[in-house]
Amino acid sequence: MLTKSRAIVLGTVRYGDNAVIAHLLTEEEGCTSFVVRIPKSRRSSGTYRLLQPLTLVETEWDLRPGSDRLAHPRQLRLHTPYASIPLDPQKTSIALFLAEFLNHALGSEPPSTELFHYTWGSLLWLDGAKSDYANFHLVFLLRLSRYLGFFPGIRSYVPGAYFDLESSTFSTTPPAHPHFLLPDDARHLPTLMRLRYATMRIFRLSGSERSRLLGLIVEYYRLHIPSFPELKSLSVLHDVFST
Repeated sequence: MLTKSRAIVLGTVRYGDNAVIAHLLTEEEGCTSFVVRIPKSRRSSGTYRLLQPLTLVETEWDLRPGSDRLAHPRQLRLHTPYASIPLDPQKTSIALFLAEFLNHALGSEPPSTELFHYTWGSLLWLDGAKSDYANFHLVFLLRLSRYLGFFPGIRSYVPGAYFDLESSTFSTTPPAHPHFLLPDDARHLPTLMRLRYATMRIFRLSGSERSRLLGLIVEYYRLHIPSFPELKSLSVLHDVFST
């Protein structure tokens, strides 16, 4: 069955001398992997540029349910070009981090058009933002958890509460296990969960506070997604937003 879909490039893995396995989040079929041939002059090729992390593309392939063979896309073209993400070092660092993060977080997720639309729209917002986007990745990741089934339950928050990372709930006493946030960190969650991209500028954080919260959010995902690995791009993002 011929299938056409918008897609977001999450990453690639080399496959032989002249091909890569490209991991894409597609609107129609969720996370899908393709074998894409790359010309020998790969860095000057349009195909290579299309497969950069988080590029917004459109692809067409022959979908064969039940087949264990990777498809070769019949068509792969740019859908919406970015205006600023490839040119802004901070935005580029966010994009590389999110691509690596999503590649691991969404690999086993069933298709969800809502999740796709949330991710696609969020990337377009980041690309169009002129300023005040330093908290973008924090807000994006916390709100993403709603689509993955472990959205923090913030209604039970009271000042001085702990946040249980395993059960995604607040409590007035520390849990019996070590996976929880102390009140000083837990107090930020209700505010972060209510923020939108347009309003996140009101939540002022120092570079060290932002890095600490991001580390805690990554730990939260690691507890809820089996085999979630260490992220190579995390340290780079910490360095970029350290001030």
